[in-house]
Amino acid sequence: PEINEMKYSPGYLVDIISVLTEKELKVRYKSSFLGYLWSVANPLLFALIYYFIFKLVMRVQIPDYTVFLITGLFPWQWFASSVNNALFSFISNAQVIKKTVFPRSIIPFCNVFMEFLHFLCTLPVIVAFLLFYGMSPSISWLWGVPLIGLAQMILTFGLSLAISSLNLFFRDLERFIPLGIMLMFYCTPILYSADLIPEKYQWLLTINPVSELMLAWRDLFMKGIIHYPDIAQMYLWAILVLMAGSYIFNKLKFRFAEIL
Repeated sequence: PEINEMKYSPGYLVDIISVLTEKELKVRYKSSFLGYLWSVANPLLFALIYYFIFKLVMRVQIPDYTVFLITGLFPWQWFASSVNNALFSFISNAQVIKKTVFPRSIIPFCNVFMEFLHFLCTLPVIVAFLLFYGMSPSISWLWGVPLIGLAQMILTFGLSLAISSLNLFFRDLERFIPLGIMLMFYCTPILYSADLIPEKYQWLLTINPVSELMLAWRDLFMKGIIHYPDIAQMYLWAILVLMAGSYIFNKLKFRFAEIL
């Protein structure tokens, strides 16, 4: 996304990404005994709560509802945590930005990449639940996970790039973004099936790229199905969001030093 990024060698960029990602992991899990297991426990706890409310109390008629929940909650956590953390990605790395010369766009990328690593750690949990409910992973996971994962990586990075840049100048975003994420969560078919949405409101799914992602993950994990036309549409959305995020970042990055 940065105009002058071409002067950095790929090896140098990989090294910077590795160092910053490792730093973020150490900061997050400093003095934490269970470490990354908290990243799995968090969505599992919410899945338990939602299961109790929607399956046992409201009696939602969705088969294998526990698997249905976690196959939506785990990829959602990757997206939501990345976007929420993006608000402070430049602010929390102010000293690094001032003292080191490197592409600043790597900072929000490392945050997204770290959450992606957490997401990968949840895949064995999904497999365990599938086996418990008499299902099994599909061979299509081998190319489906990288294919959908890359689309989510691009989309989330583009959004994180825009949010992390804008938050330096408009601090009200720190209050609006979490509210927007919460609203998007309930507007995305994670707790409920997309079939439950009335026909006249189905168009809301097509204009919400996150909905397409969550549905794609669920179809892959539970059915082993990949809808390639929908994947192509997701990539189109992801590239558009990345272009918008890169534009905002490139317009504002020259003022980062005076703000930080």
